[in-house]
Amino acid sequence: MDIEIDVEHWPEQDWGDLGLKAADAAALVAPEMALSRLSVSLLFTNDAEVHTLNREWRGKDKPTNVLSFPMLSRAQLLELASDGPPEMLGDLALAYETCAREAEEKSIPLEHHAAHLIIHGLLHLAGYDHETSPEDADAMEALEIAALASMGIADPYGDRD
Repeated sequence: MDIEIDVEHWPEQDWGDLGLKAADAAALVAPEMALSRLSVSLLFTNDAEVHTLNREWRGKDKPTNVLSFPMLSRAQLLELASDGPPEMLGDLALAYETCAREAEEKSIPLEHHAAHLIIHGLLHLAGYDHETSPEDADAMEALEIAALASMGIADPYGDRD
């Protein structure tokens, strides 16, 4: 998968490399995303920009940690042949202040939380949805846990028993 990465308003660090590693990890657990003809844009931005995007495109007047904007349905993604013209899977945007606050609240490195959110967003782009049913939520979380484990990152859901 080709990933266009734009970093604005995040501290100096190689966020692009983290985005690529998270995409590779997501493709390990959801092989339909391993097509080289797929592309995704990933924006590391701030709460103000994500707030605006959330309000304008989702009708929610607040920032959030990650937004995903799919451009293919799950059925379209699953029907794609391995060869052919480039296909845009969708766009992701991560909000720095919200991500940093959540990472601090969870006492985890920001890099780990950002990797989790990128994987979460990519799975949404691939048609996975945790809001449709408890079973779908469990399935999506299992994929996230497996993808993060492949990166050496602990289960982000492990503390909720």
